[in-house]
Amino acid sequence: MLRKKILKTLAKSFPVNSIRIWLYRKCNYEIGRDVYIGQDIIIIDVLKDRSAALVIGDRVSISPRVTFVVHSAPNWSKIRNYGYDKKGRIVIKNDAWIGTGAVILPGIEIGEGAIVGANSVVTKNVPDYTVVGGVPAKKIKTVEVPWNK
Repeated sequence: MLRKKILKTLAKSFPVNSIRIWLYRKCNYEIGRDVYIGQDIIIIDVLKDRSAALVIGDRVSISPRVTFVVHSAPNWSKIRNYGYDKKGRIVIKNDAWIGTGAVILPGIEIGEGAIVGANSVVTKNVPDYTVVGGVPAKKIKTVEVPWNK
């Protein structure tokens, strides 16, 4: 538990992308090939959980200061016993791009080639080749690429 916390803290501000990715992989996050993970990302999860709570596909670009909320709970509040403990794996498929400051909530899947705009809050799954933005994130348009006709 302490090991994961230390590795995440080191990864968050390490200046070299390849080392950041290596450190996050050591935290048991699944990360594909040719991925860019910006500095200052936050991953809120259950530290003792052994399953891959965050799965990142190939060629994904994650801008700085993105927050992944894999697990959220009101800690010791009395309301915790009434269903306010939320937990869910986050999956980002190949070729997606997450803009600076975006927040991805528990149990979300970001589709292949999807784009999440800066400072968006993603509360629902994002379909393949879709641009979303806003709070909460809503579809803005479709990503126009020749193979998605």
